[in-house]
Amino acid sequence: MGSEVLRESETIELKKSLAELKEGMISIAVILNKHGAGELWFGVAPSGKPTGLDVTDKTLRDLSQAIAAHIEPKIYPQVTTQTVAGKSCIHIRFDGQNAPYFAHGRAYMRVADEDRQLSAAELETIIVDKNQNALRWDTRALDKPWPELEIKKIKSFAKRAGLQWDALGDDDEIRLQHALTKLELLQKGELCNAARLFFAKYPIQLRCAVFGTTDTVTIIDRHDFEGDILELIEEAQKYILKNIHIGMRLEGLYRVDVPDISMDALREAIINAFCHRDWRDPDYVQVAIFKNRVEIRNPGGLFGGLTLAEMRKGNVSRRRNPLIADLFRRIEMVEGWGRGMPLILENAPSVEFRQVAGLFIASFARPSFNSLNDQETVEKTTGTTTTTSTTTGSATGRAGVLLEHLRDHPQTTIPEMARVLDMTEDGVNYHLRRLQAAGLLRREGGRSSGYWVVAQKLNDGTTP
Repeated sequence: MGSEVLRESETIELKKSLAELKEGMISIAVILNKHGAGELWFGVAPSGKPTGLDVTDKTLRDLSQAIAAHIEPKIYPQVTTQTVAGKSCIHIRFDGQNAPYFAHGRAYMRVADEDRQLSAAELETIIVDKNQNALRWDTRALDKPWPELEIKKIKSFAKRAGLQWDALGDDDEIRLQHALTKLELLQKGELCNAARLFFAKYPIQLRCAVFGTTDTVTIIDRHDFEGDILELIEEAQKYILKNIHIGMRLEGLYRVDVPDISMDALREAIINAFCHRDWRDPDYVQVAIFKNRVEIRNPGGLFGGLTLAEMRKGNVSRRRNPLIADLFRRIEMVEGWGRGMPLILENAPSVEFRQVAGLFIASFARPSFNSLNDQETVEKTTGTTTTTSTTTGSATGRAGVLLEHLRDHPQTTIPEMARVLDMTEDGVNYHLRRLQAAGLLRREGGRSSGYWVVAQKLNDGTTP
């Protein structure tokens, strides 16, 4: 190699002598586990200065046998003698695609500038990534007995996906088999896990909750939904819309409702939560609505080494569940080009993403929270408190719906309010207290014979 100076790197390791043979074996395993190929030199100091070795054919043969004995799975490196700056050195070039690799019975990975033994969890991640096609949850065969599938759901999905149901066979049973096969849900006669998510009766759950503050101490409302994956996506959207503020704008002569947060962004985040979650984890997809934010949470962090920074750049799609994603694509709920993240950022640029305790969380700020805080700050200087909107001077969201109901039905009871408005009794009481404190509502008469009086707002925002 003439006078060329060697330098250590992520894929090149230098050892001064064969006395470091064990460390050299570890370096081979480290490089294979991280990069899949590399080089190891004996007779070159870490500084890159060649020290030279007395190399014979037996030396090369013994070294090859040591690698075969101590590296698993087996590799077949090229072991040669090279002259560096006039000194004889041993050059080993190796590669392998069967990670994890073990040296002397242990697996290692390069962390910073040291070789560290892999933990059981890290080993599991490497093995799962290596065998992701064989171990993918969505394509794995369902345990028998299979759950009962609803033909009505399959027929509806097939039509949305552009499959001609009547052209699939002579009767529904034959059509069912053909549809499942075309959707890749029936492989070699085995039904895939993904089929249960879309077509079984009550296969999965969604957990939703509304909290009274910015933490989880006070629960106003909680609801668990059961259904197929498409039904739960719709339920999540409806639940959020019922529990966030809805403003309005005029387009010509018509009023258009404007949610506190872009529903396009929320819908995409909900679809992503179901599409990319880790289905091996039994936990729920969760919708958590706080005073200052809405969070969409799903089990499983980012997949395939994708980082939060890379994800925010968009146009990057690392799919944990390709079959589930493809089913969504067939009915045009997602695109195949990683457009989901740009869509979210375009409609909700302040969205925050984080990973906590095995959960991936998309957090959307509620602008009305800051507006409400600003209004309450002004009102404290005048000795009043209100739950009113700073722009309309009237209650919004679920409080506004409750107020309108009481205007029309002043003698309604709390249990009736909870049933009609699909709220818990605790949630009704919470809003009643806030409305009364704001001067928008008062109670007249006793518990059994009393009624509610809704205050009428004047143009200047005061009550008569």
